[in-house]
Amino acid sequence: MAELTYRDAVARGIAQEMERDPDVVCIGEDIAKAGGVFKATWGLFDKFGAKRVCDTPIAEQAILGAAMGAAMTGLKPVAEIMFADFAAVCWDFFANEFPKTRYMTNGQVGVPLVVRLGNGGAARFGAQHSQSVENWCMMIPGLKVVAPSSPVDVVGLMAAAIRDPDPVIFLEHKSLYATKGPVPDGEIVDTLGTAKILRTGRDATILALALMVPRALAAAEELKSKHGIDCEVIDLRSLVPLDTRTILASLGRTHRLFTVEENPRLCGWGAEIVSIVADEAFFDLDGPPVRITTPHIPLPAADNLEDVVLPSVSRIVETVRRSLAS
Repeated sequence: MAELTYRDAVARGIAQEMERDPDVVCIGEDIAKAGGVFKATWGLFDKFGAKRVCDTPIAEQAILGAAMGAAMTGLKPVAEIMFADFAAVCWDFFANEFPKTRYMTNGQVGVPLVVRLGNGGAARFGAQHSQSVENWCMMIPGLKVVAPSSPVDVVGLMAAAIRDPDPVIFLEHKSLYATKGPVPDGEIVDTLGTAKILRTGRDATILALALMVPRALAAAEELKSKHGIDCEVIDLRSLVPLDTRTILASLGRTHRLFTVEENPRLCGWGAEIVSIVADEAFFDLDGPPVRITTPHIPLPAADNLEDVVLPSVSRIVETVRRSLAS
C-alpha cells in the first residue's frame, strides 16, 4: 500500500496500462520530458520513450485529430488537453467526431481513446482556466464522462477508461492534484458508471463530484457533530454512465436529496439527476431536492471572490440545515 498524490496516481494509472498494452500511447503539450504542466505524466517519458509519450504543438485540434486517427487505426491514445476550458477550441471532435464514428460506421470503426482534461476551479486561474466542463461533456451522446476524487479512484478509473472501446473524457481536478491517499500495490482496474457511498447516513443524501467530494464529506461531519443531522455522501465518480441505482437506493433510505455541483447552475448535472428522481422516485421524497451550485457566472480570479461563488463546506452545511428544518 502506497500513499500517492492525485497527480502521481494519474501517472501510475497510465503506466499500468502502458506496461500491459503496447498500443497505449500518450500525446499532449509538454507531457514528455517536462512531465506535464501539472506534473501528472512525470516519469512516463523516461520509462516508455519518445515513440509512446509524445509532445505536441500548442494546438488542441491537432492533438485530438492525431489521437482520433491513431485510435481509428489500432492504437489506444491518451490525449491531454491541459486546461478543460480549451475543450472549446476543439469542440468539433467532442461533439461530432469521437462520439459518432462508431454509430455512423455501423460499428465498423471505433474510437478507443481517453481525453484527459485539467478541470475545475479553486486554483485562482481566472475565468478562462477554471471552468468545470463536465456538464458540457455529458450532454453529448456517445461520450463517457469520468471525474475521480481520490488517488485510488484515479488509478482504477484510468485503467477502465483506457480499456474501454469508446471515447472517455477523463476530468482531473486541478485543485486535487496535490492531495494524497492510499493506493494498493498491484494492478487496479475499476468499473465505469459506478458511484461510491463514502459515508452512510439516514437523514439526507448528498451527491458530489471531484473537488466537491471532500467538501461534502467535511460538511457531513459538521452536520452530524454540531446539528445532529446524519447525511449519506455519495461520490458519483462517473456521469456517463450514471449509477442511478445507487442514487435511488440511497434516496429510498434518506428521503431527502442534495447535489453539490461545481459546474454553473444552468444545465448542471444535478438538474438531470433531479429530473430522474422526479420520474422514478418522486414518492420517496419528503421534501424538494436541493441543488448547491456555482452561480451562472464566469469564475473570478480574485481568491476571495472565487471562494464565495464555489460551493463551500459552510454553504453546504447551512443549506442542508435550513432545508431540513423547514
